[in-house]
Amino acid sequence: MSLALFLLTFLFPPRPILPAAAALPSTVAHLSPRTVALVAPSPTVIAKRVPRHLPVYTVTATIYEPDPRQTDSEPFITADNSFITPQHSSKNRWMALSRDLLKPWGGKFSFGDSVRVSGISAKLDGVYVIHDTMNRRHHHCMDILAAKWEHLDEMWKGVKITKVEKREPVWQAG
Repeated sequence: MSLALFLLTFLFPPRPILPAAAALPSTVAHLSPRTVALVAPSPTVIAKRVPRHLPVYTVTATIYEPDPRQTDSEPFITADNSFITPQHSSKNRWMALSRDLLKPWGGKFSFGDSVRVSGISAKLDGVYVIHDTMNRRHHHCMDILAAKWEHLDEMWKGVKITKVEKREPVWQAG
C-alpha cells in the first residue's frame, strides 16, 4: 500500500452513505474514499528441501592432449562428437571418464554431465563437463583436457568427483 493512500485513508476516513444521498440526481457525484485494509504479511514457513547427498567417487586423474598418440586417429573429435579447438587449454574444463563410470557401460555419468572435481590442485579443481571417454583398460579414472604448452603434472591419486545437479531455471515475470 502506498504512503499517500494510507495518509488519505487516515485523514479522510470513509463515511457511510445516507439514504438521502442516494436520492440525489445522477448529475451530482458523491465521492468518498474507499475502505482499505492494512494487511501485514504473515510470517510463512517455507519447507526447505532436504539436500540430496550425491555419491562421491575416488578416481585417479591424469592429463591428456588431443594427440593421435594419446587418443585415436581423430584427436580433435571427442566421444560425444564435440570439436576441440586448436587453441584449447585446461581452462575449457573438459574431461574424459573411464568407461566403468559412464552410463552406456553401467556407470552413473553421461556425456554432457557437469562433474565437481577436488583433490588435484587449486588451479585445476572445479567443475568439468564430460565430453570424452578413456580406453577400456582404465578403471575409475578421469582425464583432464589440456594443451602441450601448459606443462601440467601427469597423475593425481585420490581425486574426488561428484555429479553436479542440474537445476531447472526459475522463470519470473520481470
